[in-house]
Amino acid sequence: MKNKEHTRQVRDTVVKKFKAGFGYKKISQALNIPRSTVQAIILKWKEYQTTANLPRPGRPSKLSAHTRRRLIRDAAKRPMITLDELQRSTAEVGDSVHRTRISRILHKSGLYGRVARRKPFLKDIHKKCCLKFATSHLGDTPNMWKKVLWSDETKIELFGNNAKRYVWRKSNTAHHPEHTIPTVKHGGGSIMVWACFSSAGTGKMVKIDGKMDGTKYRTILEENLMESAKYLRLGRGFVFQQDNDPKHKAKSTMEWFKNEHIQVLEWPSQSPDLNPIENLWKELKTDVHKCSPSNLTKLELFCKEEWENISVSRCAKLIETYPKRLTAVIAAKGGKVQGGRILSQGTVL
Repeated sequence: MKNKEHTRQVRDTVVKKFKAGFGYKKISQALNIPRSTVQAIILKWKEYQTTANLPRPGRPSKLSAHTRRRLIRDAAKRPMITLDELQRSTAEVGDSVHRTRISRILHKSGLYGRVARRKPFLKDIHKKCCLKFATSHLGDTPNMWKKVLWSDETKIELFGNNAKRYVWRKSNTAHHPEHTIPTVKHGGGSIMVWACFSSAGTGKMVKIDGKMDGTKYRTILEENLMESAKYLRLGRGFVFQQDNDPKHKAKSTMEWFKNEHIQVLEWPSQSPDLNPIENLWKELKTDVHKCSPSNLTKLELFCKEEWENISVSRCAKLIETYPKRLTAVIAAKGGKVQGGRILSQGTVL
């Protein structure tokens, strides 16, 4: 059993007597402490010029260096591996350790548990189409984008987002493919809404009752599209944007556009990064859930109120910076774009 440590005062006294010319034996007798202790205090003072306690290394790690490297490698190669799985893998090689210890090891290597982002799955053909669109429209004038009426549908849930999935990743890698969860658009939700906006502000928002089909979509357009364009003062020469959902591209719907003399922007499939309304959807959902709607009626009411509250300056800024969005998509070769950082196939450029 380790003896009680001598006080700083005793250690200082030992050094003081040594400086005065006393030998180890006389100091030991004077202070009634072992000669070996006197020697240890003096040797430490000679080497470090202090009698204070020095930093100590702490308890030796239960994990070997090999096991620590294996943990980091497994988390990096399999970002969605859980702490329980990592704990079992260390136990299999004879190193039993708590999940908290595993977290600390991963944190020191720069890996942190984060919620996996949900992103539409992109095939190579999708990337090529996005790249083609961005390249062909890069030279368009700012006035051209001010004439576009952007539209989309989205689901808004009563109690927040779907179940979360955590991944091990480093900073600025949230949108890398291995750190995201592929999603299918309109996979359910509390309510579905259609809305539109331009650089002049937000247009109409409509709750979609039941399943959306071509007939219901045309009804929404007939009752809200021209009214929104008029309210936003786009004039008859505006360009309408919609995605390539089959009900949007139905023959009867395209004939309606032709009869109404509405120009429709040619749009690539699976290209949410190209549509600035996605930014507004994200902000809308955040603001709506801050209102804590208790039922679907209030959810719809808050959605429409918050949509109308989106400032004209916010809409104008999204359109003003649209050429930068196209440039980012081109730099990413049609891949994912995150803010000012361009991500393509897991690489930050």
